[in-house]
Amino acid sequence: MNLASLLQRHLASAQKILYCEYQEDRWRDFSAREVADLAARWQQAFRDHGFERGDRVALCLKNSVHWAAIDQAALGLGLVVVPLYVNDNPENVAWCVANADARLLVLENPRMLEAPRLAGLPHIVCLQGEPAAPAASADAWLPERADEFTVADLEPDALATIVYTSGTAGRPKGVKLSHRNILSNVEGVLQVVGVSDRDVLISVLPLSHMFERTCGYYTPLSIGAKVVFSRGVNQLAEDLRIHRPTILIAVPRVFERFLARIEQTLTASYLKRQLFHLTVEQGWHCFQRRAGVAHRALRRVLRHLVARPVLEKLGGRLRLTVVGGAAVEARIVKTFIALGLNMIQGYGLTEASPVVAANREDDNDPVAVGKPLAGVEVRLNEAHELLVRGPSVMRGYWRDPEATARVLAPDGWLNTGDLADIRYGRIYIKGRSKDIMVLSNGEKFPPEEVETAILNDELFDQVMLVGEGRPYLSLLAVTGEGDEKKLVRHANARLKGFPRYVRVRRVIVCKEPWTVDNGLLTPTLKVKRQAVYQRFLERIDKLYGVSGDPSL
Repeated sequence: MNLASLLQRHLASAQKILYCEYQEDRWRDFSAREVADLAARWQQAFRDHGFERGDRVALCLKNSVHWAAIDQAALGLGLVVVPLYVNDNPENVAWCVANADARLLVLENPRMLEAPRLAGLPHIVCLQGEPAAPAASADAWLPERADEFTVADLEPDALATIVYTSGTAGRPKGVKLSHRNILSNVEGVLQVVGVSDRDVLISVLPLSHMFERTCGYYTPLSIGAKVVFSRGVNQLAEDLRIHRPTILIAVPRVFERFLARIEQTLTASYLKRQLFHLTVEQGWHCFQRRAGVAHRALRRVLRHLVARPVLEKLGGRLRLTVVGGAAVEARIVKTFIALGLNMIQGYGLTEASPVVAANREDDNDPVAVGKPLAGVEVRLNEAHELLVRGPSVMRGYWRDPEATARVLAPDGWLNTGDLADIRYGRIYIKGRSKDIMVLSNGEKFPPEEVETAILNDELFDQVMLVGEGRPYLSLLAVTGEGDEKKLVRHANARLKGFPRYVRVRRVIVCKEPWTVDNGLLTPTLKVKRQAVYQRFLERIDKLYGVSGDPSL
């Protein structure tokens, strides 16, 4: 069993186009033969430099044909791939490389070489630029000629990859996933999402993220669907118009950006705003099967006048979008489904390769994250934490038996740390158990769900609740609005469905966005709660120390 067989199976029809990438100011297609030939050169280089089965190869690259080819080359020889985020800081990359004992680090360019800890690595290769010794360029490291691309016959549980978690608290942990883990997840995904070799997907999430790697890379490769590597989030709208994909896999932030652009175009026209809102209302009624004949007739008209031009901006051919990787705002799902876009969300975590559950195209409850994949068991413990067991669950954390024992029971049940309900076979995620906030009066709640509700208001770009051990809740908010009373009012308008004690009483305005570069977001764009808290601790302490308990 070997993940590299996903590429090998297409060599019988070697001219099959698997990838498209923007190179030297033009889009270029890559056939299965071209990818295999490139992978073969990497395999030859691995052999020439004495790499042995089980050696670790770290990739810190943007999504590209090279990423796929190096990954397939390494897996084919039984090497272990360690994917790293190209937007991460050099120090964190160096720590992960050292922790994995990687023999090779492949970089996009020499920027990462600023980290002193990388100096002792046996091999460093840069795809672009001319790095200083001991690093080498890819042209210098790769041989001109190579033997055929080969795929070793491995034990199913042979280690395929070590994937470092994003590290919202403390150092990242290396998740050990086997060939069986990932291939079983691919098989489960294919039973949920109907993908064919005629489909076109566009890749925008980093391949270092297990959601993209399994769903946007291995799954389409297994079936021969074409993948277009987007030039980036800023060019995504244009890339969608050019390539007109049929499937889009993305995190909620991608759709938040699209919806924000749509809403921005409506600000100048009252009539357009009303028509858009009416289109969403009628579409949602039809989705819920609550629309009569007149409603359906009106929806057909509105779909032609309003919805179709909006969906054309996404390429006009999307038949399915899959959203995962983070909690998605209800209004995002409602709006796009109402416009006629088949949007399903799922749930997973790196430790499960990563997909645990997903809605089905013909059984879609947008409030839920769907039913488990075939072969995956789920249940709740006494604390209402979701437990998962199945062939896609990890082998454990790399060189960290204590951390492994905390989440993985001897009988195979993985504690996800997520609070959930299970109703009629569907999973409903409520938040993170370890992020439970306890006020000084003993009231408890998961802050993530509350923060997601607040973000439904356009005034807020980023938010984080504070109030652990305090008498009331306050909000850290990245926003362009400076009026605290207005921000408090808008935040609480979104919290009417929560218990009365879940109300914001003060807001600390943060003008500078939280980013990866300033250390407040992980490479997967999750808020580093402890880092944000420490950054603003002086202001938080001052707020609670001098303001007393303001009334609403």
